Amino acid sequence: MSVLKALEALLFVAETPATAEELATAIGVPIFEVEDSLEKLGGRLTHTSSLQLVRIAGGYQICTKPEYADIVTKFLQPQKHKLSRSLMEVLAIVAYKQPVTMSEIDEVRGVQSDYGLKQLVEKRLVCELGRKAAPGRPVLYGTTQQFLHVFNLESLADLPDLGFGRAALDAVGTHLPPDQPTLPLPEETTV
Repeated sequence: MSVLKALEALLFVAETPATAEELATAIGVPIFEVEDSLEKLGGRLTHTSSLQLVRIAGGYQICTKPEYADIVTKFLQPQKHKLSRSLMEVLAIVAYKQPVTMSEIDEVRGVQSDYGLKQLVEKRLVCELGRKAAPGRPVLYGTTQQFLHVFNLESLADLPDLGFGRAALDAVGTHLPPDQPTLPLPEETTV
């Protein structure tokens, strides 16, 4: 059995991106052999197929090349699953501040976010990561592999830069922004 053909078969049936380690275990060969074969498979698909091998969400997946998206969409007629503005706000806060509690999300948004958070958990874009060591032990939320997959990211490091430093991002939702100048109080006058 050819490692290259075995990889192609496994990636064809995989529902989610598969790591090199998972593929090596399934085939029973060393990881370096899988990585070499993945490189060859990617090159072959690039030159001879309407499919491509992509590295996404920490693994590998076979997908259609972008130039065939319209015809595939027309054939499959998938339902569009757009996220509302409020869901996108909650998702962005979770993605950039994770792990984050619901009350921290509410503080940033200024409104309750429990419904939006519940919807994102149901869509498997957000999940519970554990509990915060604080009174009440609130649930901590973070993004999932599905989030990376949907937004075509290999890791969270691929999130777009927001244009300001990490310290400013960490300060979102706090009462005083970092390096906030204090205004002098007017001198009291006596009458």
